[in-house]
Amino acid sequence: MSHESHEPNLLYTDTEDALRDAVRSLLTDRAGHQDVLDRIETGDPYPAGLWPALAAGIGAAGLLVPEKLGGQGASHREAAVVLEELGRAVTPAPYLTAAVIATETLLALTATDGPATAHIATDGPATAHPVTEGPAAALLAELAAGERTAVLAVPLTTAPRTGFTATGPVRAVADAVAADVFLVPRPTGLYAVPAAEATVTPTTPLDLTRPLATVDASGAAGTLLAGPEAARTAVRRGLLAGAGLLASEQLGLAEWCLEETVRHTKERFQFNRPVGSFQALKHRMAHLWLDLVGARAAARAAADALAAGAADAELTVAVAQAYCSGVAVRAAEECVQLHGGIGMTWEHPAHLALKRAKADQLALGSTGHHQDVLADLMDLPAPA
Repeated sequence: MSHESHEPNLLYTDTEDALRDAVRSLLTDRAGHQDVLDRIETGDPYPAGLWPALAAGIGAAGLLVPEKLGGQGASHREAAVVLEELGRAVTPAPYLTAAVIATETLLALTATDGPATAHIATDGPATAHPVTEGPAAALLAELAAGERTAVLAVPLTTAPRTGFTATGPVRAVADAVAADVFLVPRPTGLYAVPAAEATVTPTTPLDLTRPLATVDASGAAGTLLAGPEAARTAVRRGLLAGAGLLASEQLGLAEWCLEETVRHTKERFQFNRPVGSFQALKHRMAHLWLDLVGARAAARAAADALAAGAADAELTVAVAQAYCSGVAVRAAEECVQLHGGIGMTWEHPAHLALKRAKADQLALGSTGHHQDVLADLMDLPAPA
């Protein structure tokens, strides 16, 4: 794939809008905010039947997978739309971890252009001439069909540049309890380990809609998917795609927070006037809207760069994460505060958005980490 200069396209296509409508309709029927609130109290936040309907019914699990490997042959742009909707509803679903990070990691192992030696910033989607045989390709086909759910066994906080190698139990693995196979990066390479052969110990996360667990696969042999060098490159590629598309989840979350806040302040009256008519609140919501405009541009640019395999994809992802994570937190905080008393209660979904936003600030690299990456890529040394 060519990695020459790429002109970004930040607009949504008709296909992307149709996909958005389908995902939003599914989430409205099966995973509304009240459904999520009810389920997190049970300790199992995943709505029954939602993941099969999203992964296989709509075909969202295979968006990044080439048609030759049984997928939809779409791109990161379409996957970003799905994540926007999942962010809006703060949906408990292993889409980011399974359909993006794990899938993109496996895609790096099916490319014929030598992913083991390609630089992370120039790795494009492995869609041109995928290898259709071997354990990685076989597992990809199962993931794309929604028959299996794979999770990369690394801490949720792992950033693309840092990578990770498991030498024992791995803490804070997101969506581990929903996986039936783990991709385990070891010093000797990347292995596929059935979840039944690993020990999964759930932990209590801040964000109850994205469960965390400690995964110990040290006693399982697993199936070797790639050697050490190819494994490192594949894991970095998976994490880079995850970080770039996490910005779309953060965008969707922030958009819902603003929309819900505007709705509430129109309906809430004080002194015989809607509170949204008070100038101080107008200014706060207007500033938040401006933040969202920037976040939308950054998130769309990251998804588009990943889809095109642009040479500046790593740079664009760093910009998106350095900006969008803060916007999501500010939007969620304003949502809680401008709802007044009801916003502070367990019964209102605002706390779900705030906890997801705060957890996302650390996921796949902190804001500070991505700012450092951005400075390094732009050759901007820190002040002495």
